[in-house]
Amino acid sequence: MTTRRFPCPEIFDQHTGEAVSESIRRDPPGSSDICVLDFSATQQMDTRGAAWLLAITDFVRSRQAEVRFENAKGFVADFIELLDPALHEVSVKRKKAFGWSTVLDKLVAVYNELADFGNLLFDAIYWTFVAPIEGKGFRWNLFVDEMYEMGVRAVWINSLMNCMLGLVIAMLSAAQSRKLGLDIFVADLVVIAFARELAALMTAVVVAGRTGAAITAELATMKVQEEIDALRGMGLKIGQFLVAPRILALLVVMPCLVTLGIIFGVLGGSLWGVYVLGFDAEKWYNQTVSAAQLEDFFQGYAKCFCYALIIVLVGCHNGLRVEGGSRGVGLMTTRTVVMITFFVVLTDMLYAALFYFVL
Repeated sequence: MTTRRFPCPEIFDQHTGEAVSESIRRDPPGSSDICVLDFSATQQMDTRGAAWLLAITDFVRSRQAEVRFENAKGFVADFIELLDPALHEVSVKRKKAFGWSTVLDKLVAVYNELADFGNLLFDAIYWTFVAPIEGKGFRWNLFVDEMYEMGVRAVWINSLMNCMLGLVIAMLSAAQSRKLGLDIFVADLVVIAFARELAALMTAVVVAGRTGAAITAELATMKVQEEIDALRGMGLKIGQFLVAPRILALLVVMPCLVTLGIIFGVLGGSLWGVYVLGFDAEKWYNQTVSAAQLEDFFQGYAKCFCYALIIVLVGCHNGLRVEGGSRGVGLMTTRTVVMITFFVVLTDMLYAALFYFVL
């Protein structure tokens, strides 16, 4: 163990702080060494100097060495004391970056989150499907409001997005089929793609960006403002009061939005087929209708109910787990959109494997 002293200048600001940092980095301390910053000559320190002090502390502790501040007096001593929580936080973060304790903390956090999600899932299923049958009440007013918010207000953006996607699919497929003289089969491809896959997937992405983020933001704001605790204090069940109406509302409106997605997706492809490829509208329509099979629509609608559950449950889960203030609300809202997108694609992959290998 070696003790190394570094005298600090009379004014500890951006330039002198950088000079002290460079002198330490040129000859970095070894493990278990002690770096002493001597402030006996320092009379002034500003915020930029304090920033360099934090950087020096972080660097020294990253080398598994110890840093000490000695002989500070007056204003400088008060400034260093004010920085003490930040200096301690740097140390804690550095220690947690190594070792099995970090892995164990992560595993415990994952377990706790899965347990919270399991409790939320149980409450949601009970208060949505079982409790109303037992006569324990259901918030029908909120259910109607959520149907309007999730469904009616999403009609135009969902229809537009699917129409544009149908146009793109028709463009790309026509470029390939034209080489073989099979342009008319673009109609088959568009209707099958939207019935089986694209309408449900695009609708889920749109609803995730609108409804999933909105649910998280609303519940997270209520949690931050302690409204959730107030509801629990009044004896109200969060699953019954906030979660169940949203689940049932999205389960009702999601198939309707998917239906509109199929219609407008096929319409987008038809615009390209009729006005660019030059087919007669009646011929294109007949080709589309002949290509559509009931099992194709079954695949698409089977997915949309799972997507609806994912969107609401993930949105409520993240909203109820928020920590901190407005920044926590923003982080959880972003997390919700990312998680919903991931789980929707994962579910879609599982359905694809099921229909390909089993059904």
